[in-house]
Amino acid sequence: MLKTSYKYLITFILSVFTLPLYASNDTPYSRLEKDTLVVGNQWIERKFLWNKGNLITYSLTDKATKQIWLNRLKSPDFQVTKDEPTNGTYTSKEVKETAIHPTYLAVEINVSLGTLSVKKVYRIYDDSPVIACDIYLKGSTNLASDASAINAADRKNIEFAEDMKSQQMTAILDQIKLDGFHWQTKIVEFFDVTDWNNNLIEERNIIPYRKTNYRGNLLVAHNSENNKGFFFLKEAPTSSVQLAYQGYDFTTEFGHFTVAGLGLTAKDIKAEEWTKAYSSVIGVYSGGELQQLTALRSYQKNIRKLLPERDEMVMMNTWGDRSQDAKVNEKFSLLEVEKAAELGISHFQIDDGWQIGKSPNSAVAKGSFKNIWDNPDYWKPDPKKYPNGLHPIVKRGKELGVEICLWFNPSVQNDYADWQKDVNALVSLYKTYGIRTFKIDGLAIPTKQSEINLRRLFDGVLAQTNNKAVFNLDATAGRRAGYYTFNEYGNVFLENRYTDWQNYYPYWTLRNLWALAKYVPAEKLQIEFLNKWRNADRYGKDIFAPGNHSFEYLFATTMAGQPLAWFEGTGLPAEALKIKDLIKAYRKIQHDFHLGIILPIGDEPSGRSWTGFQSLKGNQGYFIFYRENTAEAVGTVKTWLPAGTTVKCTPVLGNGKAIKTTIAKNGSIEVTLPKINDFVMYRYEITN
Repeated sequence: MLKTSYKYLITFILSVFTLPLYASNDTPYSRLEKDTLVVGNQWIERKFLWNKGNLITYSLTDKATKQIWLNRLKSPDFQVTKDEPTNGTYTSKEVKETAIHPTYLAVEINVSLGTLSVKKVYRIYDDSPVIACDIYLKGSTNLASDASAINAADRKNIEFAEDMKSQQMTAILDQIKLDGFHWQTKIVEFFDVTDWNNNLIEERNIIPYRKTNYRGNLLVAHNSENNKGFFFLKEAPTSSVQLAYQGYDFTTEFGHFTVAGLGLTAKDIKAEEWTKAYSSVIGVYSGGELQQLTALRSYQKNIRKLLPERDEMVMMNTWGDRSQDAKVNEKFSLLEVEKAAELGISHFQIDDGWQIGKSPNSAVAKGSFKNIWDNPDYWKPDPKKYPNGLHPIVKRGKELGVEICLWFNPSVQNDYADWQKDVNALVSLYKTYGIRTFKIDGLAIPTKQSEINLRRLFDGVLAQTNNKAVFNLDATAGRRAGYYTFNEYGNVFLENRYTDWQNYYPYWTLRNLWALAKYVPAEKLQIEFLNKWRNADRYGKDIFAPGNHSFEYLFATTMAGQPLAWFEGTGLPAEALKIKDLIKAYRKIQHDFHLGIILPIGDEPSGRSWTGFQSLKGNQGYFIFYRENTAEAVGTVKTWLPAGTTVKCTPVLGNGKAIKTTIAKNGSIEVTLPKINDFVMYRYEITN
């Protein structure tokens, strides 16, 4: 028999995909009765003391197991000023489903704190044990600066109770204080700017003690006494690039947990216009790490629907071969579309160079992003390169089943003051050519106003394309959106890697995807594979060189994400075209695989590991197993299935024989791959 907690998990995962099974009384709800506000759904409930509209959490309930956590704080959840609350109001409305998001309940609380107006909007979805809170500010206030994170070595000895008190934080987004001392806590910090970083997450496991500050986007607090817990997610860019950053994101003190940092300063708050702060999300779970991650992912999957005809892609972008814009023209693009079709690729993206304007990365001219709109034709196809516009490329793409996509760099000057012109340019490309997928590069978000105008840009394009637009948001350099901001607009272009500079290794790329996939939906990450025949001599006798792997294996390292063919198709040798059967077969199951909750399994990719991914979909799902350059032809891979589970595994891609087995004590399964640097994808079914 499956463990009780796993039965609950199976039920919860199935609910994500079978919402019509639930009656209307299972939908999100809210009510204000006298001094108590209640919000929740079938999985979670949060009660607040009204406190004139400046809410104080009373309790947090995991309804699946009837676990009720009582908040021991008497102070408001949100703290930015000590002014008394007035003019508190409550409204609740259902926000209808769109092509971007499912239906959800929006509970709006407005309150005045002196001259500052605060609007909190709680978002509750049907299928997730999570409540999100978006915070908006208007009016004026003096936001006192916080004493940031104090070095522990500078603190005095604790001799008196008064010594345990430290300066109150001035920008708390949310907080809760629970009973007990046995809170095993994990804080996860994330890193982008991937041109400079190749280690993208850092996990800290702590037992909360005296008041201590931490950096990160995710805090998971697990109570060891009853094997239950909750998490806070801070919806903000990575800690190293957040706005108005006070040096930390979370504070722990025994059972007291806070989320800090508004992402704005007093001068960002306008008298008559709402300014959005960073959002805070709270979720509950019962069980272990799998239950934690499933609860988190159930929320993340609601931010932007994954529509197969819009969001699934195997994209080819030629920039990875370092020709930059030197080759880009009509003839080259037509040849590349032909090769994309031969490879079974679904999307061909023309990077920098298609447009009249010349960027700083141009190989043929000294261009600039400064004052883009001094040239009103900047974002029109270059008539010298494309005398017929992009029509021939789009036409040939449609004939071959390849969607044409473009690169675009928003006009950064003056905090994207020309955002409406950028919207018009992108919408014009959509209306003229039907192009709807754009790689968004060169972003810099140094101010709140720049973030606001970028949202206006993206929202404007979505509105005028009937939500059909997709943005590939480049995370390679600069102060950008990270992994938890702008998620409603598309996917993340994760990294630039080049054989020219010998910084592309298949296990490096796989490792980054593997590490992020625990906390970021893998299907929202574009992951590259390169032409392994280029620059092979630069790697010498390096056993981990791309050339020591099959082309099929390189593609397989990207399958949990959105695969990105980062090369010129016309530069491939004839033998590379054999990959088309694998790509076409992958595309048939791509969406079904991505619908599941994709998590890493096995050991961290190292070039010598047995590693992989699991896509969980209730009583079924998928495995991808990779045998890296290790001597063991039989790998013991730890999965997310409990011991004693009988599974039937049917191979669908790669090399591997059918398996019917019982999961071992530690959740592991034995997999056989006779060759090194090989892979297999299975569709599995739980049979007991």
